[in-house]
Amino acid sequence: MTRRGIARAVIAWQRQHGRHGLPWQRTRDAYRVWLSEVMLQQTQVSTVLDYYPRFLTRFPNVQALAAAPLDDVLAQWSGLGYYSRARHLHRCAQAVVGEHGGAFPSTSAALATLPGIGRSTAAAIAAFSFGERAAILDGNVKRVLTRVLGYDGDLSLAAEEQRLWAQAEALLPARDVDVYTQGLMDLGATVCSRRRPACERCPLAADCVAHAAGTPERYPVKTRRLKRSRCSHALLCLQRGQRHFLVQRPARGVWAGLWSLPEYVDTAALEAAVQAWPGQGEWLPVVEHALTHFDWTLRPLRWTLPARARMPVDLPEGRWVLLEEALAMGLPAPVRKLLGG
Repeated sequence: MTRRGIARAVIAWQRQHGRHGLPWQRTRDAYRVWLSEVMLQQTQVSTVLDYYPRFLTRFPNVQALAAAPLDDVLAQWSGLGYYSRARHLHRCAQAVVGEHGGAFPSTSAALATLPGIGRSTAAAIAAFSFGERAAILDGNVKRVLTRVLGYDGDLSLAAEEQRLWAQAEALLPARDVDVYTQGLMDLGATVCSRRRPACERCPLAADCVAHAAGTPERYPVKTRRLKRSRCSHALLCLQRGQRHFLVQRPARGVWAGLWSLPEYVDTAALEAAVQAWPGQGEWLPVVEHALTHFDWTLRPLRWTLPARARMPVDLPEGRWVLLEEALAMGLPAPVRKLLGG
C-alpha cells in the first residue's frame, strides 16, 4: 500500500466505522476542541464524556475560563487527575484572552506556543478547527503508525521520535485531514489496542508490517521506561460537628493547589500529633492510589473533636468547611471519597 493508499484507507474506514457521536466532534470551535484534547490526555473517553459537558456549563467560552479563579477550575476538574492539565488550561485561557484577543491562533505553530499545548495537541486543534495539514503523534497514533510501518526505532530517543514525526507528516493526505486524523485516533482507541489488537477489523491489516510478522505487541519500541516507586503517608480526617478541616496543597508537587487533608510522614507521626487532643479517633481502611510515577499508600485517621473543645494549637494552616462546601472545592479523588462525596 502506498502512503496515499494508507491515508485513503483510514479516511474511508473512519467515515464508515469510526466514532461520530462524541460531543466535541460536532464543532469546529477551537475552545471546545482544545478542551476535549486536553481532557483526553491520559484519560478514557468514557470519563471525559461525564466531565466535558459539566465543564462547558461552568465555563462556556475561553473568556469565562480565563476570568475564573483557579480554585474554581480545579474544583470542576476534581477527579479527572493529572491536575497540571487544569492549571495549564487556566494559564492558556488567560494567554488567549490577554495576548490573542480571545481567539485561538489558527496554526499549529502558533498554538504550540501557548501554555500546556504540545506539538501533537496543537496539530489536532489546527486540523479539527482550521483544517490545517498537521500531523499528530499521541500515544494511540504512535502505536498505529509504528505497527503499520514496522518502525522499530527506540522512541525513548529524541532522534527516533523526530524520525517518526517525519513519517507521520509524509502520510498526511492533501484533503480531509480532519477525517484522517480522527481515523488514526479511532483506530488506536478501538482496534489497534495495546494488548490483543483486533487486526481482523483493521483497514490497514493487509499491509501492516507488525501484523504480517505476528508481533504487533512489540511496537512501539521504547526501551527506557519509567521506574515506579512506592511511598506511604498518613492522612488526618479531622471533623468537628458538621465541619471538616482541609488544607491547601503547595503550588508544586502532587495534587498541587488542591484542597486536601493534613498529611503526615507516617502513622506514628500522626498518632503523636493527636495524642493530647480531646475527642477520639478511628483508623479507616487503607487507600491505595496510583499516580504517574509511583503508587501511594494512604492511611487515614478519622478524629472527631467534641463540639465545645478547644482547637488544637498545632494544626497547620487550613479551613473548616461544611461537607457541601468541601465537595464544591478542588479535591483529589481519594480525599473526596474519604469525605463521603
